[in-house]
Amino acid sequence: MRRAALRLCTLRKVLLTPVRGLIQGSQDPEKESVLHVYEVRDKLREIVGASTNWRDHMKAMEERKLLHSFLAKSQEGLPPRRMKDSYIEVLLPLGSQPALREKYLTFQNTIRFGRILEDLDSLGVLICYMHNKIPSANMSPLSIVTALVDKIDMCKSGLSSEQDIKFSGHVSWVGKTSMEVKMQMFQSHGNDFSPVLDATFVMVARDSENKGPAFVNPLIPEGPEEEELFRQGELNKGRRVAFSSMSLLKMAPNAKERTTIHEMFLSTLDPKTISFRSRVLPPNAVWMEDSKLKSLEVCHPQERNIFNRIFGGFLMRKAYELGWATAYNFGGSRPFVVAVDDIMFQKPVEVGSLLFLSSQVCFTQDKYIQVRVHSEVSSLQSKEHRTTNVFHFTFMSEKDVPLVFPRTYGESMLYLDGQRHFKSMGVPVVMKKEYRVEP
Repeated sequence: MRRAALRLCTLRKVLLTPVRGLIQGSQDPEKESVLHVYEVRDKLREIVGASTNWRDHMKAMEERKLLHSFLAKSQEGLPPRRMKDSYIEVLLPLGSQPALREKYLTFQNTIRFGRILEDLDSLGVLICYMHNKIPSANMSPLSIVTALVDKIDMCKSGLSSEQDIKFSGHVSWVGKTSMEVKMQMFQSHGNDFSPVLDATFVMVARDSENKGPAFVNPLIPEGPEEEELFRQGELNKGRRVAFSSMSLLKMAPNAKERTTIHEMFLSTLDPKTISFRSRVLPPNAVWMEDSKLKSLEVCHPQERNIFNRIFGGFLMRKAYELGWATAYNFGGSRPFVVAVDDIMFQKPVEVGSLLFLSSQVCFTQDKYIQVRVHSEVSSLQSKEHRTTNVFHFTFMSEKDVPLVFPRTYGESMLYLDGQRHFKSMGVPVVMKKEYRVEP
């Protein structure tokens, strides 16, 4: 299946091991200087010169205009970098600093995955700034933002709220103005760190005012392992282009998909009548429209990023938590996240916007629930709504869940899109019973 090889955590672990080995020394945070998660955003503010005071944010943005002279006219004028130049390890000390646990705990004393998404988003941006560091400049002239969460795969491992968590990552592929970032998350088990998830983000560089694209430093892979990672980055780019061109918004469903939808439609016709309008649900099934949940957020300055727009990690956390609640409400038992897929940041969200989130189940199979969350914003002055993100989450319930049936043609397209995202997992994941990652 599509991306089957990339979907296996074991393969990714093998590919990333040589890169992790570029950092010498002990992994014991007491024996080496390791950045803590809560220091990442402070580091980012320092890199771009962002103000911590909302009243001063306009002044800080004006100062960034002076950095235009540091921007490269072409990529050829920038020095190449290696993967180890951007490699970083960051610690989330849940075990050694219990006061941090409150922020990451669910009401069931498990880990909030939405908070992990926030940390991954910040870390990905920091990694890219390390790749594009300019020694002669006190502040970076680049505005680096998240363009896409390509994939987050959960490995078969337990997650404790009382053990330290470590993130690591580096730039794995570079285009002219974009970068692919590979990140992993581990948790302490005794003297070792066991893998929890693999994440692939795509970041883009823009100018100092965040108004146009900017060139990034080229990347030179060293050795066969890094060359394989770089090659996979090229393949990922091609695959994303191909997947977009096959979107149901652009092309009709294929023959097999059309047959699936027609068979589902026929199975909902009332056998007592001879009418296409008389529809009844098969046993153990739910209409798609009855699986919806919605929420509204007022976007306050507290949730802004270093460029004074709403932090992408905040949007992911809110979308994930609504998606998790949708899966819980639909399946009737506690769901666990299996994968996060294809989150594209189409439009920035301004401070002061109204954020509308709409979540619904669009595909189910056995214990799996595919949830789609649609995000749109409007300003307080205008009633016009525009889409900013579409989120795709795959959950696994503790028991088999009902089938979901589309009633309209539009819902049928959502069903097929959900089926495509579910099948992109390659091989369904069998999670261990101790696995606990929740909102």
